[in-house]
Amino acid sequence: MSVTAFLVVLLSFYLTVGSVHSQGSPHDSFIIQYLERRLSQMEERMNQCEQKTVGVTQKTYDLSSEIRGYLSTLNVVRSEVQGEMDSMSARVDRVERELEYLENKIPTQTDIEMEEALLEQQIKAAELDLLKKKSNIKVEKDCSIGLSQIKSLKIVKKAGDTYGSWFKDPSQGSAKVYLLSGISNNTLLEYESLLSFIESNTTTPVKVLQLPFPWIGTGQLVYNGFLYYHKADTPNQILKVDLLNGTMVDSTLVPGAGRLPVYSLNPNTYLDVAVDELGLWVIHADPEYGGNLVITKLDKGSLAVEYTWDTKCRSRDAEGAFLICGTLYVVYNTRYGGRSTIQCLYDIHDIIHSDESPVMFFPKRYTSHSSIHYHPGDKQLYAWDDGYQTIYKVETHKNDQVTKE
Repeated sequence: MSVTAFLVVLLSFYLTVGSVHSQGSPHDSFIIQYLERRLSQMEERMNQCEQKTVGVTQKTYDLSSEIRGYLSTLNVVRSEVQGEMDSMSARVDRVERELEYLENKIPTQTDIEMEEALLEQQIKAAELDLLKKKSNIKVEKDCSIGLSQIKSLKIVKKAGDTYGSWFKDPSQGSAKVYLLSGISNNTLLEYESLLSFIESNTTTPVKVLQLPFPWIGTGQLVYNGFLYYHKADTPNQILKVDLLNGTMVDSTLVPGAGRLPVYSLNPNTYLDVAVDELGLWVIHADPEYGGNLVITKLDKGSLAVEYTWDTKCRSRDAEGAFLICGTLYVVYNTRYGGRSTIQCLYDIHDIIHSDESPVMFFPKRYTSHSSIHYHPGDKQLYAWDDGYQTIYKVETHKNDQVTKE
């Protein structure tokens, strides 16, 4: 029964009651009042029921909307999970294919043993090739001499800056003298002989050569008519310049060089080119070996690295070094200048040992050197001594003899 029908019935009842009320007795009037109260209570309860029904309907609608939202979110999550599952499945398939490929590529134990044997053979071949290279250096010339002492001193001249280098071309038949003043420049002075260098301020003209690139430091050297020097603004590049036409003919990068001055007392020199009876060398310091000196043998023609030796001679407090017959002699001093001494040597032939050799002193002259170059033909050292061009005469001995100071 709907609310509308109920109201119609109630209205009819009211009309009937009203009619009875107007015609009935007092007892009937009491009954009618009682019925009216009961009807009012029923009406109030019906209103309350209707309000609760509306509230429940609204809540049902809200719950339905919320459930629909959850279902929509669940569908989205389900789609995402399905996508992830599909992606994971594809990845698993790809991993399975890659594992199958790797299984086919991984060599068997027999193949690994064969490769290890081949690698061992290659290592032995490389070691044998290295020994052959060292052997070739040893037998290239008769190099069985070592330094006995620095016998005499001759101050030739004072020319140029405080720092610089000078030397003779050690190639056979050459008497030319070369001078490079300062720690960085692009000018080389050439003299026909030592005498012309001594007399250059008076009558003999000097030949001035402009180099294609500036040099840095005091480690330059002329050998067989070519100038070898450290190119400025590069850490470890050696240039080879033909002095006939002043053109660069070759260059090389010295491995591991250029990160540390080769001698701590000459902080502007990072590469020191040297020559001895065996050929062309480069001396440098390597921080990976505690700053100790490293010597590298170069092919004089191609500048290819033939071999490198790590020495135990420190660069700290060193002012210069030179090689005689494959043995490195390192010259030490103090930063205030004093009497130079040779306190460390390294022999590539492993015949002479530093701890068995006495300290060798330079002739009494308390100064410092910015460069020292050995001339294997003259058996002399050409040194730059605070702006003075100095020559030291060296005395050598057979390496099987006992060294004496």
